[in-house]
Amino acid sequence: MPVQPRHPVPADAPVPAEAPAVPPADGAPVDHAVGLAHFNSLPFAAAEAAFLECCGSLRWAHRMAAHRPYPDLGALLAASDEAGYDLAPSDIAEALATEPAPCLHHDAPRAAHLALRAAHAAYESRFGHAFVICLDAYTPAQHVDQVLAGIRVRLTHEVDEERAVTAEELRRLARSRIVELMTAGPGQ
Repeated sequence: MPVQPRHPVPADAPVPAEAPAVPPADGAPVDHAVGLAHFNSLPFAAAEAAFLECCGSLRWAHRMAAHRPYPDLGALLAASDEAGYDLAPSDIAEALATEPAPCLHHDAPRAAHLALRAAHAAYESRFGHAFVICLDAYTPAQHVDQVLAGIRVRLTHEVDEERAVTAEELRRLARSRIVELMTAGPGQ
């Protein structure tokens, strides 16, 4: 399943020719070695910019770019998790400021748009930042329900509990985006 994009696109938007819409039909594992080798060879500034698309914390992106080369995807994802756990509240706030709110396709019913806007507004009013959630485990048709359910549940959290949940969702989004980045390979 495609990963949660940094900048949401409509569910029925065309997929660029160079990016497969779904994993290989035969279920074979995707080889990330080519993408990883290319990524390891990028100039520092280019790698840092690519990492900023995965997580909007400059400190996180700088650390991830500085620790290259990564021997394999597992090491890269472990480094991502470690860097994510080390983020200060100001780094998390910086990353959250760059996160788009999960949205609906423009053809979705008006009531769905209103419900989602109201839920986001309630969440942002309570916690002071955008709601983030990694939707990798769900089909696009389930995204709206998962976002609304997630907001509903997370509005009941205390501020400290929600801060921890939000940080974990940011880490999951970063991991997902890194896998997508490594899967795309050079020039994609």
